[in-house]
Amino acid sequence: MQFLIETLINSAMASAASALVVVGLALIFGVMRIENFAHGELYMVGAYATWYFGTSLGGGYAVGFVAAVIVTAMIGALMELLLFRRLKGNPLGPLIVTIGVLLVLQTAASWLFGVNRNLLVDSPFPGAASIGGINVPWHRLFVIAAAIVLLGVLTILLRTTKFGWALRAVAQDKDAARLQGISIGSISLLAMAMSAGLAGAAGALMAPIVRVSPFMGQPIIITAFIVIILGGIGSLEGAILAALIYSTFFTFISAYFDSTVGSIAGLCLMLLVLVVKPSGLMGKAQKV
Repeated sequence: MQFLIETLINSAMASAASALVVVGLALIFGVMRIENFAHGELYMVGAYATWYFGTSLGGGYAVGFVAAVIVTAMIGALMELLLFRRLKGNPLGPLIVTIGVLLVLQTAASWLFGVNRNLLVDSPFPGAASIGGINVPWHRLFVIAAAIVLLGVLTILLRTTKFGWALRAVAQDKDAARLQGISIGSISLLAMAMSAGLAGAAGALMAPIVRVSPFMGQPIIITAFIVIILGGIGSLEGAILAALIYSTFFTFISAYFDSTVGSIAGLCLMLLVLVVKPSGLMGKAQKV
C-alpha cells in the first residue's frame, strides 16, 4: 500500500509538470501550426533561471520562479518576432529554425553553466508530509497544486476573456478571425510568450527535484510530443487528459520494471490509441 501511494503521488507530480509543458506546446501549434522542437529547452532555461536568480543571486525561490517565467516568455516572444513571423508560408522553415534554437540554447547553457556541475535549487517547502505512512516531500505536493492553479487560470483566461476568445478564434480559422478585426500577429506573439512561459514555469517547479543540466529538455520534449499525439494535436483538454494517462502509465511501469520498459510501453500505448482513434483521444478527425 505504501508503494502504491508513493507511486500515485509521483505519477500525479509527473502529470502536473508534463501537462504544463504539453499545454504550451498544444497552444502554439493550435494558433501558429508550428511544432516547436525547442520547447524542451525552454523548460531547461526555466530551471536554470530559477537557480541563477533564486539560488546564485540569493533572491529566493519565488524570485527565481517569476524570473523563469519572464525569461522564457521573452525568449518565446523573440522567437515569434524574429524567426517565425519572417517564415510565414514556409512549411519547413519554422521546423528547422526550432531545431536551431534548440542547439543554440543547449550550447549557451553548456558554455555559461558547464555540463557536469551539480546545481542545487532549494525548495521553499522543506520537510515532508506523512501520507498513508510514507513521507512525501512538500515540494512534490506543491508542484501538483501549482500546476492545477496555473492550468485553471489558463482555462479561465481562454474561456472568459476577449483575449481568450480571440486566441481560440485564430486557432479555429485565421481568415475568419482576421475579418473580425483580430490581429493575427499580436495573438501569435502573446500565444508564443504564454507557451514559453508555461514551459519555464514547469522547469522552475521541477528544478528542486530533478538534476539541472543543459540536456534536461530532451526527455521532456519526447514525452511532450508523445502526449500531444496521444491527446489529439491542438486540443488543450486532450493534452491535459493524455498527460495524466501517460504519466501515470509510465510511472507505474517504471516503478515495477524500469524506465526503459516504461518508455517502450508508453510508445505502445500511443500506437494503440492511434490505431483505435487516429485523431487522438480528443482530437478532431480531418475531413478528406
